[in-house]
Amino acid sequence: QVHLVESGGGSVQAGGSLRLSCVVSGGMHSSRCMGWFRQAPGKEREGVGTIYTGSGWTSVVDSVKGRFSISQDNANDTLYLQMNSLKPEDTAMYYCAADSGPCTYWRGRDYYSRRLAADFSYWGQGTQVTVSS
Repeated sequence: QVHLVESGGGSVQAGGSLRLSCVVSGGMHSSRCMGWFRQAPGKEREGVGTIYTGSGWTSVVDSVKGRFSISQDNANDTLYLQMNSLKPEDTAMYYCAADSGPCTYWRGRDYYSRRLAADFSYWGQGTQVTVSS
């Protein structure tokens, strides 16, 4: 049984920083695609970024590029989301997610990059991030 447990959320003022952690247990293959998502009240869950643990390849969405970064500690099966220069619009519940295989792959004639919630099978319970102005 795969379990993902997030931690590190909290309340900060605009411009501040937080680092979220996600510990994975339950025997997933060490090379997997993991993602960070967020969901604000009344909005759909949106992707923040992904990392392929096999190579360390990462990708983040444009809205957080230059402010957020994803990293991993393979020895401890832990994923991180470093969030700097936080803005009030970053306020949301943050989730980590995981699925087997790479983050990018050929799907027919298209090269697909996992970015949707439906692309991931395993989810954590979430950690709240609140940014005040």
